[in-house]
Formats: sequence, structure tokens, C-alpha cells
Amino acid sequence: MVGLQVLGATALLGAVLGGAGVIGIAIGFGIRDTVDNYVSSLMLSLRQPFRANDHVVIEGNEGRVVRLTSRATILMTLDGNHLRIPNSTVFKAVILNYTRNPERRFDFDLGIDGADDPVDGMAVGLKAIRKLAFVLDAPPATAVIRDVGDSNIVLRFFGWLDQSRTDFLKGRSLALDAAKRALESAGFALPEPIYRLRFDGAPSWPTHAPATEPEKAQKKPRVLRPVELIEDDSSPDTHVAKLVEDERAETFGDDLLDRRRPIE
Repeated sequence: MVGLQVLGATALLGAVLGGAGVIGIAIGFGIRDTVDNYVSSLMLSLRQPFRANDHVVIEGNEGRVVRLTSRATILMTLDGNHLRIPNSTVFKAVILNYTRNPERRFDFDLGIDGADDPVDGMAVGLKAIRKLAFVLDAPPATAVIRDVGDSNIVLRFFGWLDQSRTDFLKGRSLALDAAKRALESAGFALPEPIYRLRFDGAPSWPTHAPATEPEKAQKKPRVLRPVELIEDDSSPDTHVAKLVEDERAETFGDDLLDRRRPIE
């Protein structure tokens, strides 16, 4: 720069500086994502928001954490596929961690007839839910009247379970089944939606007699399943967690997850 000024080549100096500025901007944009990922991986490794094999949801992507590399976070989805998420996305994302607190609340809705007593219906459903071995006593299962529809009253039931011992989806399904059966056994009707049709003018009905409907086949008696089988079936599915552990045991290399470091 000094030499060009001494020689009086100020025009050439301006061209050189302008070209260097353009090249610098181009390089900066080109490596921005790479630098962002590396800086994000450093921050994630210092204050780890998850551990290996944690069940998380990151930007709507659900799975178990396999490893944290210098560029991306590797998840194994619940159907056994690998998912790579850039660390810059992970660092800025809202992360939902299901493993951190094993206790998790489930809920479901059941509708009863509008003429039935909803308070009695809640009591019957809660009694059946609380009898299930996997439903926690504290906090206790509860119920509320969610809505009064056109043809039914919608009850919402809540319960808590321990995800380390009970699969969440299985537990919720079994609790829903238990409450439904209890309501039906107690005489509560679970009505279907009712629609009213209005005809303007006189309807024209067919003059011939309607065809005789075929006799309906007799319904087979419903066999109730033993409660013991239902409770045993609520155990969590550990297949994906085992796949993650096997892969981590066979993989050597870039992994920034360390249980000795603090966790957020």
C-alpha cells in the first residue's frame, strides 16, 4: 500500500483494496455456516442440553440422541432411521427432553350422553384409571368437564405414569380402554354425533314397500382380557434405545457428549 502510494498508483491501490474486500465478503459468506456449526458445537458441548440416548424433540424432529459431533447432532428416530441436524439449528432450537423427568402426564377425552350425570361419569372413569398399577398415586389422576356438545358431554381425564417403567402410548391406551369399559359397565352411553335434517316442502316418499333388510349376524360375546395381561403389556419399548447403545459402543471418534460436564 505504501509502495503504491509512493509510485502514485492510487487507482491501482483502490482496485486492489476493492477486490480484496469483495473476496473477503465472498469467503465470509461461504464459510459462515461452517463456522456457525463449529461455534454452536462448542457451546453445546460446554452446556449440554441432553445426554446420549435421551428422548428429545428438536424443531419437530423426535428421536434418541446418538452423538454430538463438531458439525451436527445425530438422532435415531423412533422408527430406527438416522437424522442429522446442524448444530447451529440445535443451538437455536426449542428442545423438548422427555428423559430428563421420567414422570409424564397423559390425557384423553370421552363423551357421555347429555342426559347422564358428568360428575358421576368422572368418578367412574377415575376409579378405573386409578386401579391400573402403572398409574401413579401422586400426583393423582384427575378429570374435568371439557365441553358440552350437541349430543354429548365431553370428559377429559388426566393421569401420570413413570416413563422408565411404562411406555407412554401403551399406558395412555390402556387407561383410555379401562375408563371406557367402566363407563359402559356403569350404564353410561357413549353416543355418536346426531344430525338433524330439515326438508323444505313436502318430501316424496316411495310408494313401494322397502326391501327387507338381511338378518344381522349375531354378535359374538366379547371376551374380557385379564387385567394382568394388560398391566404386563405396558412395559416400555427399549429397542431403539438398545440400537443407540450398540452404535455408540461400536463408534469411535467425534463425540462431544460427556456426562462429566454440566447439563442445562
